[in-house]
Amino acid sequence: MTTLDQTAFKQLEAEKRLQNPVFKDATGETGRFGFRGEIAIKFAQQFADEARPPELTADQVIAVAQEGKTGIDFMAAYLLSFESLKPLAEAMGSTLTADGKYFLFCDNIDLSKRYQVPYNGATFYVLPISEATVYNELLDLLYLERIDLKRLDSAGKVNRIADKAMTFSDTFPAMSYEEGLSRMGPVRNPNEGRPV
Repeated sequence: MTTLDQTAFKQLEAEKRLQNPVFKDATGETGRFGFRGEIAIKFAQQFADEARPPELTADQVIAVAQEGKTGIDFMAAYLLSFESLKPLAEAMGSTLTADGKYFLFCDNIDLSKRYQVPYNGATFYVLPISEATVYNELLDLLYLERIDLKRLDSAGKVNRIADKAMTFSDTFPAMSYEEGLSRMGPVRNPNEGRPV
């Protein structure tokens, strides 16, 4: 059975970037390991042995990596701000490759726009988030029926989404990271309206 250490996740695990997993296991597909959770982008300064949560994360991550490959084959994640694309790409380093499929759903991108953003040798599909969750957005984007996935366990859902995502061939207007910074909207305060 495939273990995390046989895949590109090994580097992220060693750096303690794989946080709050709801799924972190072999998927049942030969040689494939899957992850659902958060990826730590920027760590908070730590004093003594206290454990502080990361300052910046990519949330609602769904990702798979193949045994023996240096890169992650597929990843989708939620970012509060498009600006976080650069630190995310830098944090993930060599686990991002030219042939991987990477989808970023950003909270401050115009709801009518979709882009392809090349960065550090990888290309990101950058999309607005309107369905509230990356999971639901992916199902819509990839034309996957919720009813078909309902019967599957966590590993099966990750596999089905990854299989479909890796054949995704739509193209969107290309945009540089710098252009994206000039076009992105204000960053929403995620704590706004929460009871104290």
